Amino acid sequence: MSDPISLSGKTGIVTGLANEHSIAFGCARALHQAGAELILSYGHPKAEAHVRPLAEQLDDAPLILCDVRQQEQLEALFRAASDRWGRLDFVIHSMAFAPGEDLQGRVVDSSLDGFLLAMDISCHSFMRMARLAEPLMTDGGCLITMSYQGAERVVENYGIMGPVKAALESSMRYMAEELGPAGIRVLALSPGPVATRAASGIRDFEQLLRDAEVRAPTRRLVTIDDIGQTARFLVSDAARSITGVTTHVDGGLNVKA
Repeated sequence: MSDPISLSGKTGIVTGLANEHSIAFGCARALHQAGAELILSYGHPKAEAHVRPLAEQLDDAPLILCDVRQQEQLEALFRAASDRWGRLDFVIHSMAFAPGEDLQGRVVDSSLDGFLLAMDISCHSFMRMARLAEPLMTDGGCLITMSYQGAERVVENYGIMGPVKAALESSMRYMAEELGPAGIRVLALSPGPVATRAASGIRDFEQLLRDAEVRAPTRRLVTIDDIGQTARFLVSDAARSITGVTTHVDGGLNVKA
C-alpha cells in the first residue's frame, strides 16, 4: 500500500520566503523532505541573498522574485510552473504586510491606503494566485494560506491585521466552495506566534511569545517545522476530504480564554 502522506510526484509553489526563520521555509523544507518538487518565490530583491542558500538546500529549487503587487511577476511565477511541469498540485501562500503606522495604531485610525495595501498583499493576492493555479490543477490540488488567531479574537497590538486575516479566512471558505467541484481544496493554517521577520513589526512581540509559551496547553512555542509538517499532511492525499477549514497549529493556545 502506498504512503498516503508521501508527496512523491507532486509539484508546487511556495511563496513568501524571507529567510531561514520564515514559515514559508518551514513549509518548503517539509514538502521537499516528503518528495515534492518545488518552485520558490520571494517578495523583495533585498531578500535574495538570504533565500538563495535556502533554495540550494532544497535541491536548487528554482527561485523567482515575485512582488504580488506586480501582476506580471505573479503571472511569470505560474508560467514557470507551467513550463516546468505543465501542471500544479499545490500552492503555499505565506505572506502578510501592513504599514507600521497602521499595524501599530488603532484600527479606527488606520489609513485607507494602509488598509488597502494590507488587504492587497495579505488577502487578495491569495485569490489572484488561485485564479492562476486553477487551470494548472487539472487533477485537483491544494491551496494553503497562513492566518492567525487575531482573525477570530482581539489580539493586543495586532491592529488592522486582525480584520485583514478575518477577510482572508472568509475568502478561503468561499474559494473552497467555488473550487471544490474541480477537486481543488482550499485551507488556512493558523500558527501560534513564531519569531519571524514579519512578526517583528508587532509591538511588544517578545511579550506575546512569552505569554504564548506559558498559556499554551503544550507549554511550548510552535516551530516553523511544526507548521511545515501540518502543511505536508494537508497537501497529501491523506487529507483529500479536508477543505474550507482553518487548522490551528499553536499547541492548543486557541482553546484558552
